[in-house]
Amino acid sequence: MHLPRIESNHGVPTRVIPCSCQEEAPRRHDDHAALLDVILEQRSLTAVFQPIVQFSGGRIFGYEGLIRGPADTPLHAPIHLFQAAEAFGRLAELERLCRHVVLESFVAQRLPGRLFLNISPECLLQRDFREGETLRLIRKLNLNPCRVIIELTENKPIYDYNLLREAARHYRGMGFEIAIDDLGEGFSSLRLWSELRPEYVKIDMHFIQGINHDPVKLQFVRSIQVIAECMGSRVIAEGIETAPELNVLKTIGLALGQGFHIARPNPAPPLQVSEEVVAALQQSGVAIYPTGMASQKSVTARKLLKSVPVVTPLMTADEVFNIFSRDAELNVLPVVSHGAPLGLINRHRFVDHYARPYQRELHGSKPCTRFMDNQPLMVDQAMSLAQLSRLIADGSQRHVADGFIITERGNYLGVGNSQDLIREITEQQIQSARHANPLTQLPGNVPINEHIERLLHSHGHFVICYFDLDHFKPFNDRYGFRRGDDIILLTARILLEESDPERDFLGHVGGDDFVLLFQSKNWEQRCRQILARFDREVETLFDPQDLKTRGFEGEDRQGNILFFPLTSLSIGAVSVAPDEYRSHYEVAAAAGEAKKQAKTISGSALFIERRRPGGATIRISENSIMASGENN
Repeated sequence: MHLPRIESNHGVPTRVIPCSCQEEAPRRHDDHAALLDVILEQRSLTAVFQPIVQFSGGRIFGYEGLIRGPADTPLHAPIHLFQAAEAFGRLAELERLCRHVVLESFVAQRLPGRLFLNISPECLLQRDFREGETLRLIRKLNLNPCRVIIELTENKPIYDYNLLREAARHYRGMGFEIAIDDLGEGFSSLRLWSELRPEYVKIDMHFIQGINHDPVKLQFVRSIQVIAECMGSRVIAEGIETAPELNVLKTIGLALGQGFHIARPNPAPPLQVSEEVVAALQQSGVAIYPTGMASQKSVTARKLLKSVPVVTPLMTADEVFNIFSRDAELNVLPVVSHGAPLGLINRHRFVDHYARPYQRELHGSKPCTRFMDNQPLMVDQAMSLAQLSRLIADGSQRHVADGFIITERGNYLGVGNSQDLIREITEQQIQSARHANPLTQLPGNVPINEHIERLLHSHGHFVICYFDLDHFKPFNDRYGFRRGDDIILLTARILLEESDPERDFLGHVGGDDFVLLFQSKNWEQRCRQILARFDREVETLFDPQDLKTRGFEGEDRQGNILFFPLTSLSIGAVSVAPDEYRSHYEVAAAAGEAKKQAKTISGSALFIERRRPGGATIRISENSIMASGENN
């Protein structure tokens, strides 16, 4: 049998070489042992450094010191190097050599700022480290310990937090600061953060990469930032690979970051951040956050769980009747034996049958299971509400009245009812509609208002444009709701395609109303292009006879028959200066007034209102320009 052997460079597979498992494994083991001996004896390691940039100002804050084995060998990549050292019992020796190589190279190159020195928690507790072996080297190199940050890299579970906490206090006393690596990835990184209260916290790259598209990652990082502010830690984002990721992290308020987009690890790293990255960090405005809510699948039957009295199979019908009599709100009683649910007794069916002549005398002392539905709807607590609603809809009508038993691994937990299920699903739909329009899937009122608030708090300039279709109701009446949806989707598509997704935020207020929050400097040109495209493309939704007459007859809101021109698009724009408005309410009100002015102009039109600190207002429409003072 032949298995592939993967050789890698920087941890990335480069070629696959077939080999005999029985022949090659011992030979590879011996080769790695011999190679590790050479590396440790000849100090055949290379230090590489990755810059850590300060988001405020775009300066290099420091460097993370990393290590590479000899090039073109199986132990070049650090993951293979440290695996081999651990396998041969030489991990502490390798870690000590890595520290020496990194420190010596950092000082020799006179790199500015701080040095993040990777050290495992086990190493931190070792005797030679505690007795100052590394500190002596730092002083010998004339490096101030205050410039060295001990970055704890966790690759094994931590068992003695008290000892580790004492060790951290010991090293802080020497002048070092503490950072923890890969928050969210390790065995106990959150516990480690709480115990050590480090000066720096690095977020694992999994939560950074694609954060501009993933609302869950965004929420995780925002939560970490809030906790860090409370604990006095500074957050470092690892693995930044794109400009949009960097922009989102800067907007969240993170202090520091590193990644390939800033600079790759290098034996001779740059001393300054690239002009491209500096320009991005100094750019005014805020990032466009990804929008979305947790899907209904993430809300489970457990949320509907209610605790009610239970009965055993040996309880009598009289006992059940007494329980129902004492609690008028109790609709069902579950029958449970040794934790296992057997059935449900419905109050109304039980009382209706039990109240008949002679039934109490005949069955009062008999087991209650005679009145039990032995085929109730039973669902696991992890079932989504969407699945549960389908089960009830497809099942027996009695399940609507009786509700359902909720279990966990077959054991009884409680009961749920259809009324609570309907209420919860309705609430989810309402919340979802506020966050995203169901037709266009564009952000709804809540994300729009949140983005306006972020723009206001950034103290930058932006423009709000309110879009509204003219004569939409008559169009809908003539062509039907399906064609009405088509014209709304057409409008949404044009707005999306003519705006910058990295700078401009598009939301769907509802119906035929849209809002575009522009940070693009050429926003006015974009609006003109939107109007031109809309007038051209909307004609595909009209019948030939209406195109020929450039309109159609229909009823107005008062029931009068009028001739309406082809549907057009009105834009009301307000240029928002820093600190001019206090809340999204005021911004929305100003945009609404501008939209009203735009709709007084025939055809597709752009009306711009620019407010000035002195009280004068400049109003610009397609057909006129007028300026008015505060007292006019």
